[in-house]
Amino acid sequence: MSIKGENSILYIWDTSAYKPVACLTSNSLNTTLSVIESTTKCFPGVVKKTPGQFNYSIDAEGEYIDTTSVGGDTAKVSHDALLALQMAKTLVTWKLDTDVTDATSIKYYGDAYITDLSDTAGSGDEVTTFSATLDGDGAIVLTDPND
Repeated sequence: MSIKGENSILYIWDTSAYKPVACLTSNSLNTTLSVIESTTKCFPGVVKKTPGQFNYSIDAEGEYIDTTSVGGDTAKVSHDALLALQMAKTLVTWKLDTDVTDATSIKYYGDAYITDLSDTAGSGDEVTTFSATLDGDGAIVLTDPND
């Protein structure tokens, strides 16, 4: 069964619940594993490879929405909340949920810092958009650290 991209939602923990980052047009989880190469006199000419550091980041893009308590959607987070977390240098807990309700449901959790954040405000009929990068801290886990 394929998982549609529209079902993969990024959430940020806000001290009591996960709130979806809105309104996303795309998000991605990028992982890397460095490789340490070495050669020894025991095996001349043979390159031995050993796993090094695991790193990850999450990129997200979306439309900036009103999340204020006066007419906005307070059940979601958008650029304004992400900016406050970034300026406070807050380590955020995130969840990436495929929103599939059967046994194939995949949920990833982790901690990250918001390292890059931008908004773009066009004129006329253009909507304000934003992009964010979360730089992972530690491992990606499959169980909710807040349960």
